[in-house]
Amino acid sequence: MYEIFETLCIKFGITPYKFCKDNNVRTSTISTWKKKNSLVGPELAKKICDYFGISMDYLMTGAESGEDKKAELIPVSERDIAKKIDAIIGDINDKETSPLYFNGEKLDEKSLAILAQALESAMKQVEIMREKDKK
Repeated sequence: MYEIFETLCIKFGITPYKFCKDNNVRTSTISTWKKKNSLVGPELAKKICDYFGISMDYLMTGAESGEDKKAELIPVSERDIAKKIDAIIGDINDKETSPLYFNGEKLDEKSLAILAQALESAMKQVEIMREKDKK
């Protein structure tokens, strides 16, 4: 089972450490799992499945069900909303690129600043909520 996890990490271009950091999992949990070559607990298994967008069957067996074959896995880096928002804010603040539009109308400087602030504020709020959930 660890081999499947390791393969997923390679496929998605992440390290087991990054997985642990992203999911609030102790690295020792992963290390012990690897050393003992045992089955993983249900809580960690769910985190792995949710993180990589796979089924429990795939994690347990490495075999794709009919539904898994239809759905292509999306790399974790492409699902990272914070990176997308950072890119959007970069576009908003880049004076060299063509102007941005909303509903067909060009956004003025004030509107662009408000949009960037709103996105940054939303990102900060998400981080605050995550911290509360960890406690």
